[in-house]
Amino acid sequence: MLQVKICGITTVEQGSAIATLGATALGYICVSSSPRYISAERIAPIAAAVRAIAPEVQHFGVFANAPIADILSITKTADFSVIQLHGDETPATCQLLRDALSYANLAHIKLVKALRIKGSEDLDTAFSYEPHIDMLLLDAYHPDQLGGTGHTLDWAALKSFSPSRPWLLAGGLAPGNVLTALAKLSPSGIDLSSGLERSPGDKDLSKVRQLFDRLAIMTA
Repeated sequence: MLQVKICGITTVEQGSAIATLGATALGYICVSSSPRYISAERIAPIAAAVRAIAPEVQHFGVFANAPIADILSITKTADFSVIQLHGDETPATCQLLRDALSYANLAHIKLVKALRIKGSEDLDTAFSYEPHIDMLLLDAYHPDQLGGTGHTLDWAALKSFSPSRPWLLAGGLAPGNVLTALAKLSPSGIDLSSGLERSPGDKDLSKVRQLFDRLAIMTA
């Protein structure tokens, strides 16, 4: 089954509605410089409300170059099921975090490494992360923004990408282009943010409905 992660959730109402519409995962931006930033204390009630109506939905905490101690503290407070590293973290850093999770009795939490793809060399780099993470995420490169840029990847260049780990396709996906992307590629899942928004962190539920209507056509 295709995983559908909607990232940049900021309110209980939108998180609950999006989970009800069919999202398999919700993402919360824990990077203070992001316009979609949300604190752990505000995330916790969203995750709790969603778990009450859709316990199968996963909750991703998105971090970038954060100290491991901070990641652990925020993860506990927000009650994440997945940690997504969206900065310049190395494979060694991913392994240090995995070891720290184990030591903190949080070994059940999955680890995702997001890579911003500029060229084929970035795809080659992805394979070095595989022993240290549970999933990869490919996002579009932007010199100043870590994600949510609205820019798409070169889908044709990804046709031969076949990692040993599951992977999510991100980068400029929206209801209008998602079927085109999925006709060209076979990711384990998709990750959408800006393509479903009125403004950063404010999801347009009509666009979310449109997304799931389009995906339903594909699987019919």
